[in-house]
Amino acid sequence: MGMTARVLAVDAGNSKTDVAVVAADGTVLATARGGGFRPPVTGVDAAVDAVAAAVDRAFTACGVASVEHVSACLANADFPVEEEQLAAALHARGWGASVEVRNDTFAILRAGVTEPRGVAVVCGAGINCVGMRPDGRTARFPALGRISGDWGGGWGLAEEALWHAARAEDGRGEPTALARTLPGHFGLTSMLALIEALHLETVAPARRHELTPVLFATAADGDPVARAIVDRLADEVVTMATVALTRLDLLEEETPVLLGGGVLAARHPQLNDGIRDLLAVRAPKAVPRVVTASPVLGAALLGLDKAGATAEAHERVRAHFER
Repeated sequence: MGMTARVLAVDAGNSKTDVAVVAADGTVLATARGGGFRPPVTGVDAAVDAVAAAVDRAFTACGVASVEHVSACLANADFPVEEEQLAAALHARGWGASVEVRNDTFAILRAGVTEPRGVAVVCGAGINCVGMRPDGRTARFPALGRISGDWGGGWGLAEEALWHAARAEDGRGEPTALARTLPGHFGLTSMLALIEALHLETVAPARRHELTPVLFATAADGDPVARAIVDRLADEVVTMATVALTRLDLLEEETPVLLGGGVLAARHPQLNDGIRDLLAVRAPKAVPRVVTASPVLGAALLGLDKAGATAEAHERVRAHFER
C-alpha cells in the first residue's frame, strides 16, 4: 500500500454513514458509504453493524485491517455515557488502537473551521448546537427534543405549521395561508382532510417532513403566521449559538458560527438574514457562515487533531473532500 493508515473517520447519521481511511500525511486512502445509524431503534450492536459494512468496504479498498485511531462522530451520542457505550462497541470491532466518539454535530463544526475553535448550529430533522476550543473545552446541549428544551428542526417546524393551520381552519387561531398550502401539498382541499389522512396514515407519517419547505415557501409569499414561525427559528438558532459562545468565553472574540443541516443549508433568505441580524446584536463578533462540506471531513480532521498531524496533513484531507 505504501502508506500507513492513521485515522478511520466515521460520520454516522440517522439516514447514512460515511467513512474514510486517512494516512498520517492526510492522504485519503479510501471512502465508503453505509446505511443509517439508529441505536435507539435497532440497538447498539445492529447500529454498529451498519457502520461495519462501510468500514469493511473501505478497509478492503485500501488493503488495511486496522488503523491507529478511530474518530467517530455519531448521531444519538447525546450524553457522555452514550459516547462511552458507543466507543466501547466500536473498540470491540478491532478497527483501531484507540477510539474517540463525539456527537455528529461536532463533525459539521470541525469541517467548517481551520482549527478546532467555534460554534456550530445544525438544523436538519432536529436542532442541535455544539462549540469547541483548541484546549479541549466544549459546549453542548442534550438535543433530545422538547424534554431537553429544544424547539425547531425540520420535524418540529412541520408540527408547528400543522398546529397553526389546524387552528386557523376551525376558528381557534388566526387566519393563515398554511391552512391551504399544507393540505394542497398532498393534493387535499382542507386541513380536516389532511388531519384525517395523517391520523389514518393514508399519508405516511414520515412524509410530514415534506411540509417544512411548504412552510418556508408560504413565509416567502408573505404569510404573517408562517413568517413568525421562521422568525422564531432564527431566534432559537441565535439563542443556542450565543449561549455556547458564552460558555466557552468566546463572545468577545471573533469566532466562527457555522450553520449546517438541511434547513440552514437551504439558505432561506428570511431565516439566514434573521440569524445574521440577531447575531449582530447579541454576538457582534460572531462570524456566521453556512457549512456545506461533508461531515466526514470533520471526523477526519478531529482524528488528525488527536494524532498531532501537521497543518499540511489537515490541508490535504480538506482538499480531498472540498474538491
